[in-house]
Amino acid sequence: MAASHSLRLQTFADAIAFCSNMRCLVFLFVIGFALKCSAEDLPLYRPALIGKSPEAIINRIDENLLLKAGQKDAAVMFSAGVEKTGELKWSGTYRGTPESKLLEQEVLRVLAGAKMIPAIRNHEPISVVFYGTVLFEVADNKPRLRIFSNQEESELKKESDFIGPQLCLGGDSKFSGLHYPSAQRAPLAVDGTVDLWVKIDASGNLQEEKVVRESPPLLGFGDAALDDFANAKFIPAFRDGKPVSCEITLPLYYKPGG
Repeated sequence: MAASHSLRLQTFADAIAFCSNMRCLVFLFVIGFALKCSAEDLPLYRPALIGKSPEAIINRIDENLLLKAGQKDAAVMFSAGVEKTGELKWSGTYRGTPESKLLEQEVLRVLAGAKMIPAIRNHEPISVVFYGTVLFEVADNKPRLRIFSNQEESELKKESDFIGPQLCLGGDSKFSGLHYPSAQRAPLAVDGTVDLWVKIDASGNLQEEKVVRESPPLLGFGDAALDDFANAKFIPAFRDGKPVSCEITLPLYYKPGG
């Protein structure tokens, strides 16, 4: 009788252990399946987007204050490093039109605390460089503010539904930043600028690149730009909500020590 009772207890204990292990396996399976579904739910590509939240750039710029301060029609371009979380790691403005100083200062102010919808590449969030243009106009003594996710003059004039390609930081992109030319190429510590033309396909792959302009010339800034972008990947350009191939010109700025 005692042996039979002991056997039943052992069988019961084994059954509990088996059920416990099965629950653990089922739990792990559910978690794994949920993570897989979560990744697959994300699109193959999505550019970083300005969004509509209170932290969005468009909602943080005070156009009425700009109007009261005397800002006339103006435009300014900007770029920003957008993290996987949508937070901006860094930002800067450039190529403002004449008398755009007030607008530039306001854009810099709001970029410091702005948040965007993060970019997606290969179904995963990724950090990117966002290129945008802010236009401010006054009509009938009323301000009009628009922000475009590209810097192409032809697209801006048409106010197209066009989002320019965004340089990826990490993932399968081998871009590791801008590298100032060597002391042999640039013995003088001066700022350099490069306009780099790139052709990018609808999958975000770099097809061609060439230097349109470099200043100052003959100091290696153009060659540095070609090397820096040689193995870069991009979020492809989007037109009317769909990825497309494109040709654009990127403004690059090199500073000593960079």
